[in-house]
Formats: sequence, C-alpha cells, structure tokens
Amino acid sequence: MASLSSITNSQTRCHFPFSKTRPTFHQLKKRSLSVNALLSKEIDQNIPQTVQRFWQWLKEEGVVSAKTPVKPGFVPEGLGLVATRDISRNDVVLEVPKRFWINPDAVAASEIGSICSGLKPWISVALFLLREKFKGDESKLKYYIDVLPEGTNSTIYWSEEELLEIQGTQLLSTTLGVKEYVQSEFLKVQEEIILPNKKLFPFTITSDDFFWAFGMLRSRAFSRLRNQNLVVIPFADLINHSAKVTTEDHAQEARGAAGLFSWDFVFQLRSPLSLKAGEQVFIQYDLKKSNADMALDYGFIEPNSDRDAFTLTLEISESDEFYADKLDIAESNGFGETAYFDIKYGQSLPTGMLLYLRLLALGGQDAFLLESIFRNKIWGFLELPISRANEELICRVVRKACESALSGYHTTIEEDEKLKEEGNTSARLQMAIGVRRGEKRVLQQIDEIFKERETELDFIEYYQERRLKDLGLVGEQGDIIFWEPK
Repeated sequence: MASLSSITNSQTRCHFPFSKTRPTFHQLKKRSLSVNALLSKEIDQNIPQTVQRFWQWLKEEGVVSAKTPVKPGFVPEGLGLVATRDISRNDVVLEVPKRFWINPDAVAASEIGSICSGLKPWISVALFLLREKFKGDESKLKYYIDVLPEGTNSTIYWSEEELLEIQGTQLLSTTLGVKEYVQSEFLKVQEEIILPNKKLFPFTITSDDFFWAFGMLRSRAFSRLRNQNLVVIPFADLINHSAKVTTEDHAQEARGAAGLFSWDFVFQLRSPLSLKAGEQVFIQYDLKKSNADMALDYGFIEPNSDRDAFTLTLEISESDEFYADKLDIAESNGFGETAYFDIKYGQSLPTGMLLYLRLLALGGQDAFLLESIFRNKIWGFLELPISRANEELICRVVRKACESALSGYHTTIEEDEKLKEEGNTSARLQMAIGVRRGEKRVLQQIDEIFKERETELDFIEYYQERRLKDLGLVGEQGDIIFWEPK
C-alpha cells in the first residue's frame, strides 16, 4: 500500500525565455600584453588570465566600470565576487544588459536558431554553449566560455566508485535518473540535429560534452526574474551561495544603461547583506532545496541540518478493492494516485500526509466512509483518527518502510559522524557523508514519530466515539448512554 521511494528528477524541464536582440561583442585579439597593466589596480594578479581577459571584455562592453562595487577574487569556494568598497544591504552590485543574457531567444537569433526552434529550451541553449565553446577564438562569447569550469562536484559527474558512497540514498536514484534522461536526450539530438547539420556542427560533440553543458545550465542559470524562468547571465553567475542569506529577492529585471548612449532592460543584482570592502558578495540560490538537491544541482551541501530531507512516496494501489473511490477522494482534494511528501529534519510532518495515509489504510469496518453519501465530508473526517485498526496499520506500514530504507545504506549514522570528525576527506566524500547521514536522521525521525504514536493508540478518540458524542450518546465519563423506552 504505502512505500518509501526516491523522487527522480528525470522529467525536469528547463525553460529559458529570452530577448531577440542578438548580442554584439568585441574581440580582444593580440591584447594579452596590455591586460596586466590595465587590471593591476583592479583585480588580484593571481587570478587566472582567463578571468582577467573576461573582466577586460566586460569593461570594453560597458558592463563594468570604475563604479562597479565588485570584482572577481579568490575565495574559499574558488572564484567569486568580492566587494571593492563598503556595500549596504540592498545596494545594486552589478547590472548586465539584456543583450548579454543567454537563453533560447539568443539561440533563435544565432546561426543555429532555425534548427533549434522545436527543441526543449535547455537543449537549445546547451547546443548553443557547445557550439560557442568549440568555435574557440572565433566565438563572440570566447571570454565568457573561457571562464566556465570543466565541471562541478555535482553527482552527475561522479565516478562509479564515488557513487558507491551514496548507495541507498534517494540522491543516488535521482542522479541515475537524471543521467539516464540527459543521455537519452543527447542520443536523440545527436541523431536529429547534430549529425544532419555538419556545416553548423563541424566538430564532434560527445556525451561528456553534452553533460558539461547540462551541468553548466543546472548550476549557473538564474530564475525568479519577471517573465523569465531560467536565464544564464555572464558575470552575475560568478556569485556564490551562502546559508547566511535567508531571502531570495536579490535579482530583478530593470531599466538601465546598456552602453554609453543607450538604454535597455538589465539584470540587476542587489546585495542581501551589508559588507565591508574585501568581503565576498553572496546570494541565496534556493531556500527550498534539500542538501540532496544542492549536491545534484550545484555540487555542494550545507553543513547544517535544515536542508536534510527525505521524500515519502505514497501510492493508491490498483489492486486495492476501493481503488476507484480512494482515487476520486484524493483527486477531489488536490492529490492523485501517487503523492510525494518532503519531510525535513526537525520539522513536523507535511500538511495532508496523515490524511492521505488514513485514506490509503481505509478498509474493513471503516470502508463505509468511502460510500458516496460521505464523499463531501470524508476529507474532514480524515483530519482526525478514524479507528484503532486504521491508525495501527499506518504506524506499522510507515515504520516498516523506514526500516527497509535504513537497511539500504552501507554505513550507520555513528560511522558517518566518525568519518566527518576525522576529516581529511575529499569534497565529494564529505558531500556523500552529509547527504546519507541527513537522510538517515530524517528516516529515524519519521520512525520515532510513528513509534510514539503506537504507544498512544489506546488513548486516542476515534471516529465512532466522536460521532456518538455529536449525537449526545456519550456521557461525561465517556460511557455510552442507553435510553430506556417509556
């Protein structure tokens, strides 16, 4: 009836609406000798030449100037944006004109626009990035492409040996699902777009290349802009995440200067924190993501337990004799045949979870509640315990599912904590330890909730007692009142 299983993001779709203005860029050929002199007072000379050239390109395009309060710098995360002066909370730290934004409309304005028009948005942008990467010095995006990493610590890039470290986790099944999805999309686009258009793709694009592009979009795209879902913003995508930032309203689309004598919509980023000169500028990537989500999308996790989560998957079995009735009730109340409940460490059970569980467990003497006469009231009935048998079945099934899930991990929480304390582990192993430990803690938390509930079963008021009270047939001491005929 009920089961614990993973949530696979293999059906995730990315949308990148964009403007139809074709970007225009200036090439910086044969200028490498002057770069250091130009930038000596601006950015650390230990910064890679690729970043220095990118910064110079941004200057020439008018994206940055002496007034720009941030610059690239070495930070614990690797590369980030550092304040060049004191910055107050909500100060604008950068603006990028719309003509530099990268999404499907930019693809549509390019040479491959016509053949990409029917593709999923993220696939068209992935092909666009790959084409620009392989064009090398001829690419108008050369200086941006040059600063992109060859990969991240996202689990989609992990080796088979590394993936063994997340054995039993929902993260592993999600990762494998995503990899299978991306691989299938690559084979399809290779056959339908890449190979038939050799003039536009005169280079070999491998599965690894396609995964690189997917990982770049997954980790660097912005969302939550007005009329935009996801969009890649060169320069802005250098900014790093911090758990210290607890708001997400840092980015917006605004009217601003797009050049010396022109105006356009710009991507505007404001600092969510007050900073001193030399401090790193941070934003919040996504408050709702779990540590497993962070590991998959960005290649890092947070050390605190706030993002530890486990997804409980509940399903109305087609073999259930009351399948049709239960499905109708679920759909009438915003659920479906399958329901997913994200349970977070230290938080109460999600809204609707107990109601759905009680619905799944309805049967036997309680089945009368599934009759059509109760159809408009049953969801309200399910807010409170129905019967001891119903509540006991819920506890037993959930606890058994937790036990089964916990048995799938190859380490215990105590072993994970010992490894964490010892340190001297790679970033990927630290992530693996953090995610599997977090999932197990949440599973233990779920088990404890229903274990405690089992001890209360004899003291809970069930539907029949509540009904008798409503009819005035139960006395103050809980005894049933029998009326003698006159």
